[in-house]
Amino acid sequence: MAKEVAALIKLQVKGGAANPSPPIGPALGAKGVNIMEFCKQFNARTQDKAGKVVPVVITVYADKSFDFILKTAPAAVQIIEQTKIKKGSSEPNKSKVGTISWDQIRVIAEDKLADLNCFTVDAAMSMVAGTARSMGVNVKGGEAPKTK
Repeated sequence: MAKEVAALIKLQVKGGAANPSPPIGPALGAKGVNIMEFCKQFNARTQDKAGKVVPVVITVYADKSFDFILKTAPAAVQIIEQTKIKKGSSEPNKSKVGTISWDQIRVIAEDKLADLNCFTVDAAMSMVAGTARSMGVNVKGGEAPKTK
């Protein structure tokens, strides 16, 4: 018989660096979850992603047990890593902070494809390019190259 789901908690935590301080402690403590057990399991599963932001969806059950699913890093974080900028533009329509190529966008789109609500790499590339533009990052080459 399936367990009854009591809550879903979505957090963004740096890989390998989960500890009981905010935001993790208060979010899990309010639901009655063993915070240290989550931190141990999370850190063990994200050792290879140390320092990178890792979104996680925690399913809390009625008996206070939990499961969690790791997602891929946000597109904005990956764009910042690819372009080596510090942060996005405060006025993306006026001041541009960097440029990104379609090849770099394809790498990000293929990585994020499982977490996006699209089915093709071309659609994912268009979504990632939109994120880049909204951050004030120019996309080199105009329109997206179509794959066959």
